[in-house]
Amino acid sequence: MREHGGNLDVAQPRFGGAADDWIDLSTGINRQPYPLLDVEPRQWSALPSRSDIESLHHAARQAYATDAPIVAIGGAQAAIQLLPRLAPRGRARLLAPTYNEYAAVLSAAGWDVEEASDLAALADADLAVVVNPNNPDGRRHERGELLALLPRVGRLVIDESFADAVPDLSLAAEAGRPHLLILRSFGKFYGLAGVRLGFAIGSERDIAGLAAMAGPWPVSGAAIAIGRRALLDRDWARATVARLADDCVRLDTAARSRGWTLVGGTPLFRLYDVGDALAAQEKLARGQIWSRVFQQQPGWLRLGLPGNEAEWSRLSAVLARG
Repeated sequence: MREHGGNLDVAQPRFGGAADDWIDLSTGINRQPYPLLDVEPRQWSALPSRSDIESLHHAARQAYATDAPIVAIGGAQAAIQLLPRLAPRGRARLLAPTYNEYAAVLSAAGWDVEEASDLAALADADLAVVVNPNNPDGRRHERGELLALLPRVGRLVIDESFADAVPDLSLAAEAGRPHLLILRSFGKFYGLAGVRLGFAIGSERDIAGLAAMAGPWPVSGAAIAIGRRALLDRDWARATVARLADDCVRLDTAARSRGWTLVGGTPLFRLYDVGDALAAQEKLARGQIWSRVFQQQPGWLRLGLPGNEAEWSRLSAVLARG
């Protein structure tokens, strides 16, 4: 497996403790998840019906403010795995640095993969990928500059896995245009990554192709029930957007007091230059708080946001140690 957050199996053998002893801040997953209610037994025992799946699609369109074709899939990662098969192999360009699965999956499928440092360098690619806001540095691109790129590439994929907390960035409303494909993650913002739910939004042709590859039951009945309920709860979403914004300020203030420099981030995670990221990660880990480091950037440390006051207090205590 490539380097990712959420890898407590690396931390535990070295620093001890059971999984429940740890505060895992190595991911961008909301640690105040959407409250789970009971799922009807039928959602576990019966195959999802077409009407069940369509009701989930309707909820997603409401949440993402779009009327474009949409397909539910087992997380944004599942859509990334199918992406190379959506068109003949060619030249892919990725706005980098970014989520490492794109280059790996496309290269393994025979695509010629190049990294680009700015949007203009994506031009003339058969497939261009932009993560907006970006992981791990939080770089953002406005809707107009992304749409201006669309005629200059064969297909433009915008990964909006972290866009729920900054909805004004989303291009989901434009996703019916030919050759524009939007990927959305459910688990990050709603804090329910284990549900394994995501969506692709795009043209009729692209969504039909992805749906055919995903098969007749791309997500579980339980995921449909949980996802539909959460996506329609716009009051919870608005309150969560506001809370995350406040928590970012709180975490940035704590980091600044340690002499860390903010590189960037999103409302679900922050990226700091800490000088020696491995040393900072080890210090946090001795307090059983897990963080994310990057081999290519030895100064970078990424932290998710603590989920409650007990977690905030523990983080503050660990950071205060000499």
